[in-house]
Amino acid sequence: MVRTLLVRGLLLGLLAGLVAGVFAFAVGEPRVDDAIALENATAAAHEHGHGAAAHEHEHGEEEVSRGTQKAGLFLATGLYGLAVGGVFALVFAGLRGRVGPRSDGGLALAAAGTGFAAVILVPFLKYPANPPAVGDPETINSRTVLYLAMIGVGLLSAAIAVTTARSVPGGPWARWPAAVLAFIVPVTVASLLLPAVDEVPDGFPATLLWQFRIISLGTQLVFWASFGTLFGWFCERAERPARAPVPA
Repeated sequence: MVRTLLVRGLLLGLLAGLVAGVFAFAVGEPRVDDAIALENATAAAHEHGHGAAAHEHEHGEEEVSRGTQKAGLFLATGLYGLAVGGVFALVFAGLRGRVGPRSDGGLALAAAGTGFAAVILVPFLKYPANPPAVGDPETINSRTVLYLAMIGVGLLSAAIAVTTARSVPGGPWARWPAAVLAFIVPVTVASLLLPAVDEVPDGFPATLLWQFRIISLGTQLVFWASFGTLFGWFCERAERPARAPVPA
């Protein structure tokens, strides 16, 4: 059964990744083009002030074309879907019949929603995505560590919330508020303790910045919603023959 779930997760993750890639290409790429154009204009003005030598030094190597980058977008989202789908399937197999809704379809949707909240939404609220023209290349390692730390906080908070929901007596009116509170408290504490990152240059258009960030979050939402729905639907279809009554 685990092998079946793993294959299902890989294939549906790939499909959901391509769906998210279509969304990112249609909605997000124009914003990336705007950000790159702004970055090039700023760099050109900077090079003009420092002479042609700086231009030759900084652009000695040919950059990857935008056409190649756009084609690579689908490769990136597809590989992302494969990775997430495989991990999700293994986690789903471990949770199945132990926590969450009893039906496989309900569990898949609940797990996908929890995964989106823990892995995507929590780090986004503290460290939102930035377009290409924003960010100091020298701080990329520290920013990556902080982002991964928030992912860890999100996953730990989700585990605490699930444990709390299982241990609190009473019906859903008692369990759900306790689980939500158990999730929010460690996330809030970590957000207050971890350092902020603000590398947006002066004069960068605020509208373009937030459009890029919302579209980045929307791409993830499209992926997780598509994957959770597809995975849950296929799980429900797989359950139906087993549940069908045996004719007398």
